[in-house]
Amino acid sequence: MRFVDLTLRDAHQCLWSTRMTSAMMSPILGTLDRVGYDVINVMGGAVFDVCVRFLHENPWRRLQMLCERLQTPVDALTRGQSLYTFELFPDDIVELNSRVLARLGVKVLTVYDALNDNRNLESSVRSGKEAGMKVNGWMTYTLSPVHTDGYYAERTRELVALGVDYLCVKDPTGLLTPERGRTLFPAVVAAGGGIPLQLHSHCQSGLAPEVYTEAMRAGFEYAYTALEPLGNGASLPTTQEIHRRALALGLRSSLDEEAMAEASRYFEWLTVREAKPRGEVARYDPALYEHQVPGGMISNLRTQLDAMGIAHRLPEILEEAARVRRDLGYPILVSPFAQFIITQAVLNVVQGERFRTIPDEVRKYACGYYGRLAAEPSPEFLERARIRPEERVTERPGEHVAPAIPGLRARLGQGVGDEDLLLHAFYDAKLLAPLRDPTPECRTSTTPLHELVGWLMERRDIQRARIRFAGTDITVAA
Repeated sequence: MRFVDLTLRDAHQCLWSTRMTSAMMSPILGTLDRVGYDVINVMGGAVFDVCVRFLHENPWRRLQMLCERLQTPVDALTRGQSLYTFELFPDDIVELNSRVLARLGVKVLTVYDALNDNRNLESSVRSGKEAGMKVNGWMTYTLSPVHTDGYYAERTRELVALGVDYLCVKDPTGLLTPERGRTLFPAVVAAGGGIPLQLHSHCQSGLAPEVYTEAMRAGFEYAYTALEPLGNGASLPTTQEIHRRALALGLRSSLDEEAMAEASRYFEWLTVREAKPRGEVARYDPALYEHQVPGGMISNLRTQLDAMGIAHRLPEILEEAARVRRDLGYPILVSPFAQFIITQAVLNVVQGERFRTIPDEVRKYACGYYGRLAAEPSPEFLERARIRPEERVTERPGEHVAPAIPGLRARLGQGVGDEDLLLHAFYDAKLLAPLRDPTPECRTSTTPLHELVGWLMERRDIQRARIRFAGTDITVAA
């Protein structure tokens, strides 16, 4: 059994709001090498974004430092055509990003699409392999009438056809159960044609360790885990527990238990020093399987509802979120679609009328702008959204985004480096200024969700507004 470490990426993303700095990582890198991981995942969309927006670290410099210091192969994650943010980028930006990652020392490029539309991975897979990296294709798991074992077997065959080196089932909310794993995992193994399979499942339901056991029994070769105390809760299973389960099943492992214990002691000390939460085993909650909202997003929503004085309406909003998801054709509750669904649910509940106000991004999703929908939206939604036939997008999403590099080079100058060019493709120049000068305060003019909803409750003549919820900008218009 082989292991992929997520302590430096997804674990603190889930438990510490992605606030682990490069300085916190640096002292333990040698020990992580001794643990014996097959791969260490260090970069992803939220980490990249938080480095820029909040930590004021240059994400390329963090990646370079980790690639230079770690002997274990380094993995970087992108959201396919969306890379590190939530908008679609043209193929030339995706391809340049792959070249930059490989140049910095990344050995494995992991890619996924939030809609499981693998057309959004084509340019990433092609450019990643051309740059010399191995490519890992993820499929995002969810529950719905259309996300069947057959659906995932078909997505597996698509990834095989693209030429990925690894396949992974990604369960961001911890919805997998051992029972579903007993049918899903063999179907994916059969469709995978011998490509090594991985499982990435969070512990929000408390069932993930049992699910990993079923994956190992089915022939999955890789497990994504996090070291204690950054496993469990909204994070992933601990490396220690899955390692014990692998040995109990008679599987071999190259992990060094003494190095694991040493690294865990460091992260335990860091947790205390930084006053950050440690992962706790989650209690099983049947409601999770209905609303399917990730735990971190529920916490964010609860804070904003409390600011409006309507925190008591959280159960009502989560119930409406499940209805909205059905009406929108069962999108998976990962960014940015989780933010779209929850924002729409809040508007529906607070305004007392379903779909009276529909954000622009929700309409674009329903038109196919972000990719192929798993199912057709409900007639009620389509009637209120008034989507015209000519608004429907059927081609690969990357094809309706114009090349960006010529314009960026003309604006920034021909001498701009590839890394800086990409940063300017992703972010406004004001956000990038603190990366060079850490003293200026970074400000944003976006309106928090609770302020916008309070405004909507007071007036009915809103024309257009921008809101920010859980890191995603959403446009609300009359």
